[in-house]
This record gives sequence, C-alpha cells and structure tokens, in this order.
Amino acid sequence: MIGWLKRRPSLYPGEQLEEAGRLHLEGAQKRAIETGRVRLIVTAAMFTVAFSVIAGRMVDVTLSKGNGTSQAHRQKVAGLALERADVMDRNGVLLATSLPTVSLYAHPHEILEKSEAAKRIVGVLPDLSLSEVRAKLQGDRAFAYLRRNLTPRQEYEINALGIPGLYFEKGEKRIYPQGELAAHVVGLTDLDNKGIAGVEKAFEGELKARHEPLRLSLDIRLQTVLRNELARTMADFHAIGATGMVMDVRSGEVLAMISLPDFNPNNLASANAEAMFNRATLGVYEMGSTFKLFNTAAALDSGVATLNSSYDATHPLKIARFEISDYHSENRWLTVPEILIHSSNIGSARMALDLGQERQKAFLTRVGLMRPSNIELPEIGSPLTPNPWRDISVMTVAYGHGMAVTPLHMMSGVAALVNGGMFHPATILKREDGEAVPGQQVVKEQTSRDMRRLMRMVVTGGTGEKADVPGYEVGGKTGTAEKSAGGGYHRKSLLSSFIATFPSSNPRYVILAMIDEPQGNKESFGFATAGWTAAPAVGRMVAQIGPILGLSPSAEDLEIAKQHMAQNASLKVKDTKRVAVAETE
Repeated sequence: MIGWLKRRPSLYPGEQLEEAGRLHLEGAQKRAIETGRVRLIVTAAMFTVAFSVIAGRMVDVTLSKGNGTSQAHRQKVAGLALERADVMDRNGVLLATSLPTVSLYAHPHEILEKSEAAKRIVGVLPDLSLSEVRAKLQGDRAFAYLRRNLTPRQEYEINALGIPGLYFEKGEKRIYPQGELAAHVVGLTDLDNKGIAGVEKAFEGELKARHEPLRLSLDIRLQTVLRNELARTMADFHAIGATGMVMDVRSGEVLAMISLPDFNPNNLASANAEAMFNRATLGVYEMGSTFKLFNTAAALDSGVATLNSSYDATHPLKIARFEISDYHSENRWLTVPEILIHSSNIGSARMALDLGQERQKAFLTRVGLMRPSNIELPEIGSPLTPNPWRDISVMTVAYGHGMAVTPLHMMSGVAALVNGGMFHPATILKREDGEAVPGQQVVKEQTSRDMRRLMRMVVTGGTGEKADVPGYEVGGKTGTAEKSAGGGYHRKSLLSSFIATFPSSNPRYVILAMIDEPQGNKESFGFATAGWTAAPAVGRMVAQIGPILGLSPSAEDLEIAKQHMAQNASLKVKDTKRVAVAETE
C-alpha cells in the first residue's frame, strides 16, 4: 500500500475535483445499470412465471381430462386459486375452464406525459384506439382500465416501457375449448367473469364454491354430429335457423342440444341477441303434426279409442267458420294407425272430440306440456295454451295448432310415450351410474308399446320414410307447421320437424330436428316439409350416433330393410306428392 502511494503521483486540487466527478458519474451509471438489470430480471421472472402458470394449467387439464376429476381439492394453477370450477361433458372433455391473466389499468394523475404515454401504450397494444387511450389518461382521475386480459408477452412489453402510473391487476379469464359446439348449454361469462347465460349463469354460485369440475350430461361427440347435420340442412334449404336434441329416455339426460345460429363464447362480440337465443329451451312454437303423437296416446290411454278404431276422413270437418282438412286427403275412413301414418288432421280432430277437453288437458299436463320445463338452464320458455279452451281448440291442438311449446317439451313428452310411460324431468347434469332416476308413471305400459309400433309404421310406410336407418329401428313422426304472425299464418313460412326414437323395439334415445323456414330445392322437388328436410337429417344423425352410443344394428331389422329395398328396386319413379306428404295444413 505504501509502495503504491509512492508510485502514484499527487493530484492537484482541480484534478481532485475532476476525479471526484468522474467517480460520481461512474457510480450513477453503475446504479442505473444495476437498477435496469434488476427490473429486467424481475420482468423476466414474471414472464417465466406466467408461462409456467399456463403450462401447468395445460398439464393439469390434460391429466384431469383422462379421469374426469381435478387432481387438487381446489382448482389451482401454479399456486393461484381460481375463482370458477371447470365444466366438463359426460366423458370428461373440457367445456369451460379458467386461466390466470392480468389487466392493465392506470392512475392518470400519476402520468406526466399523457400523450406520449398513450402513443407508447398503443404501440404495444395496436388494437387499442389512440384517441380512446389518450382520453382515459386525461385529467386527474384515480383509476382507468386500459386493457383486460393481457397476454404474458403484452404484460412484459408494457412493463418494459417503464411508464409510471401503469399497473397490472391479477385475475382470470374464462376459456371455452369447444367454441360454438356447446355454447347454448354452457353459456358464457362477462368481462368481470360473472355468468350471463347457460350453465355459467345457472350455476354461478356453485361454480365459485365447488372444488371439482361440474359434469354435464352432454356428449361432445353427439354435439358435433348434430351441429354438422343441422348446419348442412340449413344450407341445403336456405333456412334461417335450426335446433336439435338427443335425450336418454331412461334418465331424462340431454346428451346433445344444438341451436343455430350460435356464437363463440370466447368472443363476446359474436354473442348477439339472435345468436344467443336458445331455440331448444326458450323458443316456443306450434309443433304441427308431431302433436298427433300425444293426441293418439291420450285416446288410447283413456280407452276412448283402440288400434282398431276408425274415423271418418272422407270430407273436411267444418266447425262454425273453421274448416279442417288434410294436406293429402285419403277421402275415406281411417283407422288409428292410418291417421298417424297418413298424418290426417281430420281423423285426429275427430279423435280429439271423443277424448274431450278435460281429458285432453289432463293428459297434456301429465306429460309436462302445460308448464315450463325445470331443466337446469336460465333460458326457459313457457307454453302458450288456448284461452278459452273451446271445442275448436280441442281439435286444433290435436294436430299441433293453437298451442305452442318448446322443442324440449316435445322431447320430454315423447320420451315418456316410448319408455314404458315414465316421465323423467329433463336434466343437463350427468347422472352417476346406479343413481336412482326420479320419474312418474304417466302413460300405461300397453299404450307405450302401441305408440312405439305406430311410430315405427310412420317411418316404414308413412311420412317419415326418409328417416329410416337399416338396423336401428327408427320410429318417429313428422310435423310441418305454418308460422303464426299478426293473427294469422304464413303458408310459406314453415317449421319443419321430425321427432324419433330408436331402437323402437326397446327405445334408448329420442332425437329431434327442427328446421326454421326451410325453402324447397331441386332435390326436394320444391317441397320444404318435414319429410324432405328434418326427417333425412335425423336419419343421418342416427346413422352416425348409433355406433358412438354403442348400439349395434339389429340383424332382423337389416334383413327386413334388404327385403324392402329389393321390393322397391324397380320403382324408380314415384308420385312425388305422395312421398312429400305434409302433415298439418
């Protein structure tokens, strides 16, 4: 040390000041560099943690998808407890989940160069409007949101700007991996992560409180089939909308529910009023001749009619100023099976008159058509019934006019007609294996057997021929109703529907397709009735979902189908009016 002092020359006072300044400058530079290095390290660490959170969440979702349960007692992502539980389909496929995110906000009174700050923020977030950001930063407001749900990279770049007065708020964002596929059932949340539709709204409290995923009855595979076929039918017939459902007749579980047009819950902008309207549960419609199933079942169940009973359908039925006629009249007496096969309005009306008002209303009440459905969704429509309920109402209700219900009402009611007579309330929640299914006997077992036979006859030799699928014993009923508006009906504005059960010898499922305002095309010879629109769609659906549901084609039914095809092989030209029989007008 002494030697060093001897070798180092003395500094003059001026040089000493210069040296002190130099050392001070170097110290400031080192401190600035060190500060910058620390900020970069912190920011990089935040960036890494954010990506780790997302990666951890993806691993968690992947692992939980296989066994259908969460691996933790509370949804956690890298130690962050999320506010809402996951939603899954019956097989553990993820329908809704949450990811941690941050939102950018500002304390405008802390920002000095507001205009410059706005430019730099928009430089990182170019989707923001410069004028809007500048306006939010003006004045001395204590708080202003600038952008919600930043990506980790955006958070990093905003933080790197180093603008005082900008802050990040931790939160979570709801993600819907299946997009539109289950939109009307699952619903969505708003910007504040609060449920505003579907299951998200109906189970708002439970999703925030529960530890495990909420398991729905939906099967995403069936959802895919239904949506594809309904979209295809809409395109083929230039329809304005469609809906379809599949229900397990033994439990009331809704396995699929589609309403078109739909929306992507990941994009709030797509969720307009028309797209969010759930036709399956909220739409209330006159369902046309599908209602003849209830009329026939009520007459058989009460003993008013048997399968051998016949009714005069030789001429239109006149009541005061009203006239009830058949679209394609047989001009003869028809038996009960023939009334359903040929979809006779006249025969159905006469049968209903024998049934009477009180028994008709009592039967419709038993099968759930006179009250709102109690399915676990907030979007529920209430039936519209005649008031007063006169004799003309008794007759028109028999063939689906003068009374309006939701498609879900039709599903639940028909399920009770074919499953042995047991009414099960519709549910969107999965029932665990072995769980007792509540229900009420509303139709005699013999009546149920008769209805299954009649519905099968409608497909093998009536208006539902195009829904037949060899090996699956499809039975069903067509319905084509004119839409009501302004106190009347529009003949060219149709609701074409087909409701079916399969296999009809031992029903497991009910399936419905309804097409809103289809337009005839070349392939349908200009017809837009259910036999040409909804029935073929249901046939294609059954052919695809039957194997998915584990149903093997019946060998006996396949043989009958082969014989039927052989008998008709030479009949290349048919009377298109007979094939295209419509059911209501």
